[in-house]
Amino acid sequence: MDTKTKIKEILVKLLKVKPEELKDDAKLYDGIGVDSTEMVETVIALEKEFGTKLSPKEITKFSSIDDIARVIKSKISA
Repeated sequence: MDTKTKIKEILVKLLKVKPEELKDDAKLYDGIGVDSTEMVETVIALEKEFGTKLSPKEITKFSSIDDIARVIKSKISA
């Protein structure tokens, strides 16, 4: 399973959104309506799923699924 698919599965589970709502360029805050608590839960789930730690600086780059995938891929390939 690829990185974006795993990210989408996490978002569907945590945010109770339909998979078809999660386009790769969907904006997390303005489009999907993620709030700060949901983002914390998402970051924890991502760290657990991918076995990595995300810094606050990296998390601020999370505005879409594409952005999350880019950060995660750079972390796991480093």
